[in-house]
Amino acid sequence: MNEFQKQLMNKMDEYVHLIYKITKSFSKEELYGVTSQLRRSALSIILNYIEGFARIKIAVKRNFWEISYGSLKESKYLVHFSFVEKYINQNDYQRVSNLAEEIGAMLWRSLEPLSIKT
Repeated sequence: MNEFQKQLMNKMDEYVHLIYKITKSFSKEELYGVTSQLRRSALSIILNYIEGFARIKIAVKRNFWEISYGSLKESKYLVHFSFVEKYINQNDYQRVSNLAEEIGAMLWRSLEPLSIKT
C-alpha cells in the first residue's frame, strides 16, 4: 500500500467516524430511516475500497472502487438532506462536505489508471 492509498483510507475512516458521531444526535424517529441509511452508505465507502484493494483482477478492483464512489455520492446526498432537514448544523455540514470532496477526488484519481488497463 502506497502513501496515497494510506491517506485515502485514513480520510475514509475519518469520514465514517464523523458520520457516526453526527448521526448520534439525529431524531430517534429517523433511526431506521436517514440515520441507518447514512451510516450504511458511509461505511460502504471504506469497506468497498478495502475489498477492491484486496482483489487482483483489475476489472474486479475497479468494480469495487466504483461502488465505493457511488456510496460516497449517496452519503453526500444524505448529508445534504440531513442539513436541509436541520439534523446537521452548518459547521458539521461543511466539515463533512469538505472531507467528502477530498475523498471523491482521491477515489476518482485511483479509478483513472484502472480505466487505461481495462
